[in-house]
Amino acid sequence: MVENTGPDSLKALSFRQKQRKDSMVVSIITVCFNSVETIEETIMSVLSQDYKDIEHLIVDGGSTDGTLDIIERYRNNIAKIVSEPDRGIYDAMNKGIRLSTGDVIAVLNSDDVYASQTTVGRMVEFLQANNFDAVYGDLVYVDRHKRDRITRYWQTGPYRKNAFRYGWALPHPTFFCRKEIFETFGSFNDDLQIAADFELTLRFVEKHQIRVGYLPEVVASMRSGGKANVLRGIIRGNREIMSAFRLNDLRLSAWFLILKPAARVSQFFRRPGKSGGQRADL
Repeated sequence: MVENTGPDSLKALSFRQKQRKDSMVVSIITVCFNSVETIEETIMSVLSQDYKDIEHLIVDGGSTDGTLDIIERYRNNIAKIVSEPDRGIYDAMNKGIRLSTGDVIAVLNSDDVYASQTTVGRMVEFLQANNFDAVYGDLVYVDRHKRDRITRYWQTGPYRKNAFRYGWALPHPTFFCRKEIFETFGSFNDDLQIAADFELTLRFVEKHQIRVGYLPEVVASMRSGGKANVLRGIIRGNREIMSAFRLNDLRLSAWFLILKPAARVSQFFRRPGKSGGQRADL
């Protein structure tokens, strides 16, 4: 369970913000379990980045399908590898955060790849140039078996105050956040099974009002499917989202359950390059 912090932690955060470094190490956390078909592509996406101050951590849930054999091939290029049972994806992400030593945290799971070789560098440059606490961008969903076929384009748009309560959210694979924010405001609430990434960004951005910036281009692609994208998962996810607002003492708009699905439907009709976002090298 995640606990919120008080005024003393806020003072500590303010002090650390004044001492931020020019050179930043990005800790990229990849969580996987029986991902033999996709894990190599994710690893190669990280290895291909032209930004070299990257610490790649892989947290595996105890795979039995050959995933670990693939990871082993790249052991010399991966900072830390953990393979053991966990209590779910968010427990695994929290392990990665605890093990990380970088200045910035990003999560790129085994169904995800970055949009281009310059993605990490561009996100770091954008964060540093504007002294943001966190930055994010757009996401595309692709066919599970044909990555060049885009099925859905999540054009996030800039954050506006109270946007979460009206159905707005940001795609977590595009979220790059300073580690000091996690240290101050907590990590993933692993009591939630589907919407802990939503709860974390809600807590950081809406409740604690960290300085967050939007880069209007595709940052990552994700394969379609997964627990949150089947009907049962959507229903449970919405219940967990409602819990997220209660946990953070935030009000949920009565329009939420109308506006959120409407925004999702519209994503199936957009494509990068047609609605203000930049076409990515996927």
